[in-house]
Amino acid sequence: MMERQKNYTSKDIAIFLAYAIFGIFMFFVPIELGGKSTIPIDHLTNFVKTIPNYNFIFGIFIVTAGIIYAIKTKGWQGSTLNAVFFVLKLTALVFMIMYVTKKGPEKFFEKGMLPLIWNGIMVSVTTIVPIGSVFLAFLTGFGLMEFIGVFMEPVMRPIFKTPGKSAVDAVASFVGSYSLALLITNRVYKEDYYTTKEAAIIATGFSTVSATFMVIVANTLDLMDHWLLYFWLTLFVTFLVTAITTRIFPLSKKPEVYYSGKVKTQEEKPKFSFKDAVDAGMESFKKAKPLPVVIKSNFIDGFKMALNIAPSLLGIGMIGLILAEYTPIFDIIGYIFYPFTLITRMPEPMITAKALALSIAEMLLPAPIVAGANFDIVTRMLVAVVSVSEILFFSASIPCIMGTEIPMKFSDYIIIWIERVILSILITAPILWLIF
Repeated sequence: MMERQKNYTSKDIAIFLAYAIFGIFMFFVPIELGGKSTIPIDHLTNFVKTIPNYNFIFGIFIVTAGIIYAIKTKGWQGSTLNAVFFVLKLTALVFMIMYVTKKGPEKFFEKGMLPLIWNGIMVSVTTIVPIGSVFLAFLTGFGLMEFIGVFMEPVMRPIFKTPGKSAVDAVASFVGSYSLALLITNRVYKEDYYTTKEAAIIATGFSTVSATFMVIVANTLDLMDHWLLYFWLTLFVTFLVTAITTRIFPLSKKPEVYYSGKVKTQEEKPKFSFKDAVDAGMESFKKAKPLPVVIKSNFIDGFKMALNIAPSLLGIGMIGLILAEYTPIFDIIGYIFYPFTLITRMPEPMITAKALALSIAEMLLPAPIVAGANFDIVTRMLVAVVSVSEILFFSASIPCIMGTEIPMKFSDYIIIWIERVILSILITAPILWLIF
């Protein structure tokens, strides 16, 4: 490997450190404000949402603008899948009119239906993505990911078959949100730092819901007394399942081609010294565009992503909840997982399997099914863990991935989801039986 020529000054290092520290603080350091402890980006988003009638007005704007954007960009073109999802996006108009007029089936206005999708998911995600994209510049635009990538390469490459810098995506999901992690992934993918295969692995393997959502699940299932066990077990299971799914179809067959079309070549084994990390980070820092330019570019990307996913979050999310409420489809899907809940000796194998089937519609749906004193702690803990480790669901994460440039087939989402649920059951259940 050729030695990098040192072409940076102490001032460059100071600015690099200032940007990196600020970016890490905004995304990864929980602080307590107003009695709530979360990362600064989340505090900022929550502050924006306190604007009078924000959820109502912004929700109407972003859904309407998102549909106009889909029409302007001819979102139905390219594939049958694009056409189907374009039609599903249009259904968001129906649900938006229902929400605005408060007219429609009474069941739709219950707490866990339209209000959940509108306020808890659609507005929250489409608010945090543009805001997060502004501060994302400090993480992805000035060498920090290249610096971290040198150290994490020996861990990420052999275990997950992804570059070291993908560790940033994984952490961003657990302490921030999958939407922010996907924003990072898409940005880095478009800059030719990830291949299609690597981006697909990262998007479907690391983009989990945040610890905030995990708290909601744990509270619903009365597991807060076991919070640390739940958190670390979920972290372990999620990433172990990801290590396995990278080696099986469909992720194993994804092409090693970059966004630009360039084919990945065999890389020389990199060095991992601190000097190499500094040189890699500073080399990227020196090539970076001015801060205002990077922020503007990131914000435009983030806003476009919000426009892309807003109608999907509302339309597809509500359709998933309606199917769960009024049809037996998820009961039928539950039979896929029944053999696995049965062989792992779950006390209520059929109910547990059906609950886990609901996770494809919305990750919060399985928890209420097995909540209460009627279900033992092993069942509740299993459902809590799998609800997070399965990663893919139609109310939010799948539309978010579809809003990126990462090429994925509809069948990919379904197959990977099934694989993740089955593997999560088989890994989690024996551990729980050892503990409880």
